Amino acid sequence: MKIDDFITLSATEDIPVAAETLFQRKYRRGVPDFPHHVVANYRRADAEPQLACYIHFTDCGDILLGGGACVDGRVLRRMSEPERDMIHAAGGIYAHALRWSVQHFAPRFAAIFGYCGDVLAERIDRAVGFAATAHPRLLVYFTRDVDARRRRQMIEKANSFAPF
Repeated sequence: MKIDDFITLSATEDIPVAAETLFQRKYRRGVPDFPHHVVANYRRADAEPQLACYIHFTDCGDILLGGGACVDGRVLRRMSEPERDMIHAAGGIYAHALRWSVQHFAPRFAAIFGYCGDVLAERIDRAVGFAATAHPRLLVYFTRDVDARRRRQMIEKANSFAPF
């Protein structure tokens, strides 16, 4: 068994209904009504797919802003022990979804940013490959080589949107 046998990752332009409920529960506000919405759905043979993780990304031209990640612990508890062990080995469902997101968006964006106010989320972001910037809570993942001047410009651009 591998993680792809029971977790489906996708990016969509439409807000998944389950994401709205999960986002409301975590942030007490609605999901941003613009793309990109990344979802990790848990599939069981005997049930409809269930949203295990949601991440929102905002297209800002040459950079991508990621924020509003949430995990549904109730869905994780419904997984079998071997499935939970695989999720744990992947660093968690958020880490798995974030890695997938970086690979998915890397061809289109030279830098992906995260704004992180949660210690655990920051630890996961860094484990995936995000790095600190000079700005508190602003992390970056450069998907390709970018010269130092352009890096600074991208970081300042992302910081101008903070918090996101």
